[in-house]
Amino acid sequence: MSEWRLLLTRPAEDCEALAQCLAAAGVGSSCLPLLALEPVAVDTRQRLLLESLHGFAAIIVVSKPAARLLLEQLAEAGLRPPQQGWFTVGEATAAVLQGAGLEVSFPPRGDDSEALLAMPGLHQALEVAAPCVLIVRGVGGRELLAERLAQQGASVDYLELYRRCLPAYPPGTLMRRIEAERLNGLVVSSGQGFEHLQQMAGADWPQLAQLPLFVPSPRVAEQARAAGAQQVVDCRGASATALLAAVQRSAAPAS
Repeated sequence: MSEWRLLLTRPAEDCEALAQCLAAAGVGSSCLPLLALEPVAVDTRQRLLLESLHGFAAIIVVSKPAARLLLEQLAEAGLRPPQQGWFTVGEATAAVLQGAGLEVSFPPRGDDSEALLAMPGLHQALEVAAPCVLIVRGVGGRELLAERLAQQGASVDYLELYRRCLPAYPPGTLMRRIEAERLNGLVVSSGQGFEHLQQMAGADWPQLAQLPLFVPSPRVAEQARAAGAQQVVDCRGASATALLAAVQRSAAPAS
């Protein structure tokens, strides 16, 4: 049985699924979702993007919620998506699209922007005249993708289908949970998830910053260290597999 007792902060549905995976490996955890997802209304410009998917050299979907909402919007509009040209940051997002019969490519190792940008298949997709790329995501996030793609000569459009919010909790909820359940590690799945963790911690952040913090990428690791986190573990991916591997190679703090 692992000595780790982790605070999980993903959206509620993903949080529970992650907790089950960790429990099966003997790792204790507690769910306190710090991200809630709210769909945004599709405006005229976004509807035009939905109708022109066949014109993109690559369509990059960055999360499971983005994949689900995209498929819902296409179904409601009666639109048939292209079969090929789909890319995702990780395997779990790819599985959502593959369930709709689409051919999806994703990095074999590492589910982050850097791993996606290194994929030969993505480079090959961009080897056309004036390639256009569509990034399907929530509002904001993963600017690195657009910057690097632009450097490769691609024009980039965003289809933003949801926004991330911090759920409402009574003051002091975060620290009370950590102390009551003697949690000894924190987990965030994105840069905005880390921002919400720090925001909710408030005046308790200097104390929480001493706990080991598991993050999904070098970018979020840098963000956390800049904010004062003392023990940052880069999982090189946001999947349960990546987190579990990082936890298993890290020693839990002494009780």
